[in-house]
Amino acid sequence: MSTPHWSLRALRVVVPLHVVALLFQAVTAGLLLSEPGGRTVHLASAMVLAVVGVLHLAAAILVWRNGGPVAYVAPAALLMVATVAVSILGMRHVNTLHVPLGVMMFGTGVLQLTRVGYAWGGRRSERGQTYSRSSGSSSPNFGR
Repeated sequence: MSTPHWSLRALRVVVPLHVVALLFQAVTAGLLLSEPGGRTVHLASAMVLAVVGVLHLAAAILVWRNGGPVAYVAPAALLMVATVAVSILGMRHVNTLHVPLGVMMFGTGVLQLTRVGYAWGGRRSERGQTYSRSSGSSSPNFGR
C-alpha cells in the first residue's frame, strides 16, 4: 500500500476538525438559549468554524491541484458559503433559516468525512480510482 499525498493527509486532518467545530456550534447554540454568556461562546466558536472552513477549502483545493479528485472541493466550498450565510442569518436573528441551514452544514460535513476515507476503515477510493506513481502516472500519490 502506498502513502497518501501530503495534501490528502492534510484534508484528512482538517475535515474531522471541521465536523467537530460544526458539532460544537450546535452545543454552543444550546448554551445561547440557556446561559447568560452563551452568545459570546457561540460567536467565538463561529469564528473558529470560519477559520477551519477556510482551511478545509484550501486543503480540498490543494488535493485537487496536486492530481487528486475534484470531488472534495464542492462540499468544502458549499460549507464555506453556508458558513457565511448562517453567520449573516444569525446576526440578523433569522432563526427559522439559521438553525436548519446549520443542521444541513453538519450533514454536509459528515458526508465529506465519509468521502475522504474515514468511514468503513478508510480504504475506499473515489470511484475505484487510485492515484499512485506505481501505475506510471505523473500525478502525485493519492493511493489509499
